[in-house]
Amino acid sequence: MLNFRIIARFFSLALIIEGLFMLLAAAVSLIYHEPPKIFFAGIITIVTGVLVYTPLRKEEKLYGNKEGYIIVAGIWLIITLFSTLPYLMTRTMTNFTDAFFESMSGFTTTGATVLNSIESQSHGILFWRSLTQWMGGLGFIIISLSLLPVVKSINIPLTLTDFTAQTTDKIHPKVREATKRLFTIYLILTLSQAFLLLIGGMNPFDAICHSFTTMSTGGFTTHDYSLASTGNTFILIVLTVFMFIAGTNMTLIYFSLHSGIRKIIRNNEFIFYVIICLVFILTGSFILWHESLYTAGKALLMGSFHIISTITTTGFYSANYNVWGNVMILLIFVLMFTGGTAGSAGGSLKMIRLLVATKNTRQELKRMIHPNAVIPVQIDHKVIQQSLVYNLLMFIVIYFIVICASSMIIAFMGYDIITSFSTSAALLGNIGPAIGSFGPFSTYDSAPQWGKWFFSFIMLLGRLELLSVLIFFTKGFYKR
Repeated sequence: MLNFRIIARFFSLALIIEGLFMLLAAAVSLIYHEPPKIFFAGIITIVTGVLVYTPLRKEEKLYGNKEGYIIVAGIWLIITLFSTLPYLMTRTMTNFTDAFFESMSGFTTTGATVLNSIESQSHGILFWRSLTQWMGGLGFIIISLSLLPVVKSINIPLTLTDFTAQTTDKIHPKVREATKRLFTIYLILTLSQAFLLLIGGMNPFDAICHSFTTMSTGGFTTHDYSLASTGNTFILIVLTVFMFIAGTNMTLIYFSLHSGIRKIIRNNEFIFYVIICLVFILTGSFILWHESLYTAGKALLMGSFHIISTITTTGFYSANYNVWGNVMILLIFVLMFTGGTAGSAGGSLKMIRLLVATKNTRQELKRMIHPNAVIPVQIDHKVIQQSLVYNLLMFIVIYFIVICASSMIIAFMGYDIITSFSTSAALLGNIGPAIGSFGPFSTYDSAPQWGKWFFSFIMLLGRLELLSVLIFFTKGFYKR
């Protein structure tokens, strides 16, 4: 029988944490002399959490793995639900569907928006949008883990909540201490980026908000049309560098800071990540220069920015790539199926799966020549069990099945095939901007109401890496 008390305890703690962050957004509203409506939203959220938590504060028993899946998926839903309060109470959005979509986009770090005029919104709301992505990325997961000691007794599949680093225990044997240290790195990187953006000429508010949405690979901005109005080369370079860092395994960054760079440069996945980025940066930059869209230097800048933005699933853009020609558009579409490394806040397939698939393909070719040979797949000089290889390959197959199925549903809404497939890839990969009707300089506001609910589901499906959501649609989950 499910332990609903422990489930409710986790939900209540998540609400308390979320409410405290709402008060930060309320403080921003206070600084800019805006109505205190976000403050009331925060109080409602905190009080709800406290009322549920108080009678359950000593509950730590757990009887099975099902609770773990419910907690993982349920927390995302409940924080998204309460995140609609600031949007609705400030009248930023007048209907629940839009508020839920924007909240889900924030916490899943997708960056898709239904706001047609971002710059006209209050500072408190813009700060809250950015903060939801910062929490929804690595930040919220680490904060939750560090504040929930009972997590040690729960078999929650952390790989399904974007905390996929298998070396976390080597940082510190206790989950609580390890997550605190990773959170510290996450915070330091966020503040470092904000400082550099300030040096580059951004105002403090924009610098902080963009740092939130960069380190979380979220992509929300405080301006219409993302960063298209930013002609500052230094700022674009800073954003590109930190997007790359955000797509890197946080545990590797920890080791590189404390034990030198040997750990990170010997990591197969990181090397693969670097190679993919460099190859496609050079390819994209060459295309932009060859098509006479930019000079060589500008092509390198724009190519680097948009390639890294797509690979890491951040979703920033500084130009309308819909007009860059078919070759460049196809390149961006292909990159929507990459993603950052395991242990980062990035979405999509992630580099580790692509690396294993690549190595397995090479090994299969060798087995065709030497059918009796035992040729295992190795990562970092460690043999990967064939069952794990099959699981990773199965995930890729399921991923593309979901892409095709959701593309058909989007096409049913009346959109063309390019828009349908790219939107499916952009939402499932938590990228945000797609190609075509939902590309750069466009929003998702034109989608039908039921379509926005479907889009929200796809974003959640991608953020929780498919299986931890799809498991709820199996009969076996509900059997005792």
